Amino acid sequence: MPLIVLETPAVARKQPLANNLKTSIINTPAVSVARCTLIALLGFATFSIHDALIKTLGGYSLFQIGFFAVLFSFVPFSLFIALSSKEVVLRPKLPGLVAIRCCSIFGSMVFAFYAFRSLPLSEVYALIFAAPIIITVLAIPILGESVKMYRWLAVMLGFFGVLVVLGPHHQQITMGHIAGILAACCTAVTAVITRLIGNRESSLTLIVYPLLVNLTLCGVAMVWVYQPMPGIALLTMGGIGLLAVLGQAFLIYAYRNAPAQYIAPFQYSQMVWAVLIGGLFFNEVPDRNVLLGTFIIVSSGILIVWRELAVSSNKPILNTRNFRAVSGPQAYSSETDENGQNSGRD
Repeated sequence: MPLIVLETPAVARKQPLANNLKTSIINTPAVSVARCTLIALLGFATFSIHDALIKTLGGYSLFQIGFFAVLFSFVPFSLFIALSSKEVVLRPKLPGLVAIRCCSIFGSMVFAFYAFRSLPLSEVYALIFAAPIIITVLAIPILGESVKMYRWLAVMLGFFGVLVVLGPHHQQITMGHIAGILAACCTAVTAVITRLIGNRESSLTLIVYPLLVNLTLCGVAMVWVYQPMPGIALLTMGGIGLLAVLGQAFLIYAYRNAPAQYIAPFQYSQMVWAVLIGGLFFNEVPDRNVLLGTFIIVSSGILIVWRELAVSSNKPILNTRNFRAVSGPQAYSSETDENGQNSGRD
C-alpha cells in the first residue's frame, strides 16, 4: 500500500488548478448549467427505467436479454454511422487494451443484469456505487495517479459503506451481491482503461467494438439458453436497448455542454429512482443498513470527486460518465468526445 501523506499540493501547482476551476465556473452560463443538469438527471432516470425493465425479465437468460437489448441499440447506432458523411476507420491502435476494455464492458453488463434480477434495485445501486472507490485504487498503478491522505480516507470510508450494505442483516451473501460487486469492478476497469487509451483511439473504436463483442458473445451463448418469447418480452428487450441509447445521448449532451463537476455528482440520483421504482412496482423497501451504507458510499464518492477536482491531473472519476454498465453504446469518458473528430482517420 502506498505511503499515506497529507494531500497538500504546492501553491505553484494548486494555483493554476484553482484558476482553471474559477474560469470554468465563470465562463459557464448558469442557464446552460441548469439545463445540462436537468438533462443529466433525465439521462440517469432513463437508466433506472432501463434497469427496472431488466428486472421484469426474470424468466429469460441473461445472454438472451443481453443479445436482443444490444441488437436494438446496435441497429440505430449502425444506421447513424452509415448515414455519416465521414469516412469510418475502426482499426484500433492498441488492440490489446481495446480487447480488455471490451471484456470488462461485457462483464459489467452481465454481472449488473444478474444483480438487478436477484436483488432489490436500491441494494444493487449501493454496490455499483462502489465503482469510484475502485477506480481511485486502480488509477494508482495504471494511470500513475498520486492518491494521498484525503482520498485514501474516502476510499476506506467507501469500503466501510459496502460492508454496512452487506452487513449482519443479511443471513448470507448471495450470488447477486457478488455479481453487484463484480459489476462495479468491471466498470472501474473500463473507466481506467478508457482514460488510458481514450486520447489515442477514435470514439467509434471505443463504442463499436464493445457492441460487437457483446452481441457476439451473447449470441453464441444464446444457442444453449434461448427460450421462445411472446411479443411483449421482445418489445421489453427492445425498450432496454433503446433506453440505453437514449440515456447515453442525454449524458453526452450534458457533459459536452457543462463542466463535469456539475454533472458527475448527479449519478447518485439513481438511488432515488431505485427506491421509488422498487417500492411502486416491485414491493421493495430498503432497510436501514442499505440506506446507511449507501449514504456512506455516496459521501465517499463525493469526497473523492472533490479532491480529484482539486489535485488530480487524470480525473478518472470526473471523466466517467456513468457508473452503470448498460446494453447500449458505451461512452465512458470525455476523450470519446475529443477524439470524435478522429473517427474518420487512422
